Amino acid sequence: MNLKYPKITVVTPSYNQAPFLKMTLESILNQDYPNLEYIVIDGGSTDGSVDILRQYDKQLTYWVSEPDQGQTDALNKGFLRATGDILCWLCSDDLFESWTLKEVAQFFQDNPQARVVYGDSTWIDVEGQPLRIKKELPFNRFIFLYSHNFIPQPSTFWRRDLYEEVGGLNSEFDLAMDADLWMRFSEVTDFYHVRRSWSKMRLYPEQKTQRLSVRSREEGRMIEQRYCGEEPMWSFKVKKFLATSLRVGWKLAAGNYW
Repeated sequence: MNLKYPKITVVTPSYNQAPFLKMTLESILNQDYPNLEYIVIDGGSTDGSVDILRQYDKQLTYWVSEPDQGQTDALNKGFLRATGDILCWLCSDDLFESWTLKEVAQFFQDNPQARVVYGDSTWIDVEGQPLRIKKELPFNRFIFLYSHNFIPQPSTFWRRDLYEEVGGLNSEFDLAMDADLWMRFSEVTDFYHVRRSWSKMRLYPEQKTQRLSVRSREEGRMIEQRYCGEEPMWSFKVKKFLATSLRVGWKLAAGNYW
């Protein structure tokens, strides 16, 4: 089947990430995807990021550097400008694999009923060296809600009409905005999973989710409260144990730990 190229919009939020920004930009632009809309929203960086963005000015659909209210605000600004058929975001310290966008396009062409898909990912260190592959399971709402958000955000792509249907990102969240979006996606459509690494996620102490782990847990509890608020604590704890056990056993059986 000949591949048609739907317009894919990639939004990159960034703030003072000059050491990684160029690699992120090139991981997208060097794929030579013929129908790419690439939007970068910088929060007013002072570390040389703007100079890097100027170097890529002609290759970017749109970019701006100005103060914002954080990552979710930056993403919302970017998605307001998005005109692509398929949407995603890639943070400025993460990377796409060289084959990602064409494989995503092929998937949506072969599966017209699909509205959201995620692949696997590879953890990398601050130098970009691989640490381990994050092999994931097909989506399971019970595991997702009662265990943790296991979907690799930079390997997740969705149709624009789905994003608009659920109301987009919730600015109330600064760290768990992806988990909140996935839960709302799951209320109206099925998730699809492809066992193929589509991104490289950088793991290092200064990473936002590492630095703000307490806030991340608080936002996770906000989501739990929305869907499990009336559930007795004993029941929630039992389900959490069962969900974690199911996830570990399923991953072992699928060979996902090696």
